[in-house]
Amino acid sequence: MASLSLSKEKIRILLLEGVHPRAVEVFEQAGYTNLDVRSKSLGGSELAEALRSAHLLGIRSRTQLTAEVLAGAERLIGVGCFCIGTNQVDLKHAESRGIPVFNAPFSNTRSVAELVLAEIIMLMRGVPQRSAAAHEGRWMKSALGSNEIRGKTLGIVGYGHIGTQLGIMAESMGMRVRYFDITDKLPLGNAASSGTLDALLGDSDVVSLHVPETPLTRDMIGAQEIAAMRPGSFLINASRGTVVDIDALAEALQRDHLAGAAIDVFPVEPKSNADLFESPLRGLSQVILTPHVGGSTAEAQQNIAQEVASKLVRYSDNGSTVSAVNFPEVSLPDLPARVPHSRILHIHRNEPGVLNHVNQVFSSEDVNLAAQYLQTHQDIGYVVMDIETDDPKPLLARLKEVPGTVRARILH
Repeated sequence: MASLSLSKEKIRILLLEGVHPRAVEVFEQAGYTNLDVRSKSLGGSELAEALRSAHLLGIRSRTQLTAEVLAGAERLIGVGCFCIGTNQVDLKHAESRGIPVFNAPFSNTRSVAELVLAEIIMLMRGVPQRSAAAHEGRWMKSALGSNEIRGKTLGIVGYGHIGTQLGIMAESMGMRVRYFDITDKLPLGNAASSGTLDALLGDSDVVSLHVPETPLTRDMIGAQEIAAMRPGSFLINASRGTVVDIDALAEALQRDHLAGAAIDVFPVEPKSNADLFESPLRGLSQVILTPHVGGSTAEAQQNIAQEVASKLVRYSDNGSTVSAVNFPEVSLPDLPARVPHSRILHIHRNEPGVLNHVNQVFSSEDVNLAAQYLQTHQDIGYVVMDIETDDPKPLLARLKEVPGTVRARILH
């Protein structure tokens, strides 16, 4: 698989699922004008057809890029997930085809933290039950079960970007903050680390989850962990739907071991707004249910659009793969203005001798390598070369023949 250099107006960019308009602005400002922007996700033959001529793809969480779908996208050179997660992409297969995948892991941090803080206040004041009663015509004017958050303990599971910001915001409102993380983290403010997850669960009035989806975090909050929580405490999950055993949570709420919960993510979520949402938590008035909107603010979506589109532009313009989730990370300077000067990228299987063969291509043609940048993953190697020549096309043809080549491309 290989391609020659394409002018920017010929690089086709497909943006699905109503990506924020800021992404279009970023591409157009960088000189990319061949954009196909669609408001919905695609699947099946419709997705395959749309990808057949696409060089860069932008999606959110609903479009599923399976190995089968990627196999038919012969021209695709990069994918941008305009969201936090990348579970919708077969990352290993994308890597094997030389396709880096980018996302925006931190752009919605503030939005998620604000929602969780608001949910802490509403849960501790008993707002969900009182609101549901009012909608039914019942008047629940009482201080029973209604408390300030000041002086209460917030336990944060996963002390990363969202967890730390939530901790600072909660502490500013008078809460005590404890956290648990599998790696050592420097506490911010007056937060303190809990030695074990069980210790944090037993010490907290509110537990908020902010962990990634991994085999270790699957059902990490099950019946045993919920039983370890304080009677009358609250659970909030704005991380990943697979982290909480929903049936165990529903049972604990029904027998009043927990006073309430706020859940934004679910093990199985509707594929579209037209599909029915099913959950054992439906109908429980002490539970706040939101449709995976923790990061769904205008500000977060604009930040995500800016970040991911900029990463795709930089990769297309000069080959930089910094922060790609499935690819060797190479940070590259802009190509010097010297003429003749060209930049070629070569993606290959990480096997002994490949780089030697690549270098022999240039030495045999008496072409000077002005600069060379190399990084490898377990299975993939990525090398970018600045060369002094006015005609790189014959060199590209020879690079295609190097054993182990996955993709080669002239950037300039």
